[in-house]
Amino acid sequence: MKIASWNVNSLKVRLPHLRQWLADAGPDVVALQETKTEDAKFPRAEIEALGYRCAFAGQKTYNGVALLARVTPRDMVTDIPGLDDPQRRILAATLGDVRVVNLYVVNGQDVGTDKYAYKLDWLAKVRAFLAAEIRRHPNLVVLGDFNIAPDDRDVHDPVAWREQILCSTPERDALRAMLDLGLHDSFRLFEAGGGHFSWWDYRQAAFRRNLGLRIDLILASDALRKRCRASAIDRTPRTWERPSDHAPAILELDDA
Repeated sequence: MKIASWNVNSLKVRLPHLRQWLADAGPDVVALQETKTEDAKFPRAEIEALGYRCAFAGQKTYNGVALLARVTPRDMVTDIPGLDDPQRRILAATLGDVRVVNLYVVNGQDVGTDKYAYKLDWLAKVRAFLAAEIRRHPNLVVLGDFNIAPDDRDVHDPVAWREQILCSTPERDALRAMLDLGLHDSFRLFEAGGGHFSWWDYRQAAFRRNLGLRIDLILASDALRKRCRASAIDRTPRTWERPSDHAPAILELDDA
């Protein structure tokens, strides 16, 4: 099973890219974030024509998450207990023998702001949800745009970003609290070095200069760790015309 996560930064704009990438990469499951598409306008027919079943939770202009899969998603969840949030940021479904939780984590704006406090509270509530999910579904994958760089290896300039949004200690502690549930950053199972990023600002020729962050993550449970075969970031779509500012993250799992 090849599982991918991609913040497309507007499905309407990036649909041609998605079609091309699905054809080129052939993933079995793709979690999308920032679809920015109301459910009534989701291009279900076009995506199903490519061989994928769709589950989605969207809203106009902002946020939005979706799962595309070769198999029909089951037991879908879009709202979690204790999280009173109209923003569409969470989508969980069972795909084959794997439970997949797609997250578009709150950005937080700036350290010390109300939005930052909300981000930390949101992460705590999501962790509680994941604790229940992993008890029910040992084969768990949690993936998406986490808006957190796990450590300094995941930042092009750790000094400049130190204690800034996406890299602050409380955010990283919240991510580690998720990992402590029995989850593993799949990329780090295969690559220990720095300089590997999944997001680059549109400004200052950041992609060409590789001034990025690794904030798009795929976390695999203890039960799935032994099935992890490869993990990578596909930079190719970031080279296309009018790209998303994110690149797809990929995890390949052996069959059970």
